Amino acid sequence: METYSFLREFADSWMLLVLFLFFVGVILWAIRPGSNKTHRDTANIPFRNEDKPAASKEART
Repeated sequence: METYSFLREFADSWMLLVLFLFFVGVILWAIRPGSNKTHRDTANIPFRNEDKPAASKEART
């Protein structure tokens, strides 16, 4: 079997499966319960004070 045919068959079968599982893993990592605080903080970046960055909840207490 020549190299091109082997790599083509590999890409069409196993690599497709690997990339699909990687995609699902990234999605699950992004919506994991522990990431909610990070997403909330990132979403509030446009509303921060122009003179200085907004303080986190831990810094305010």
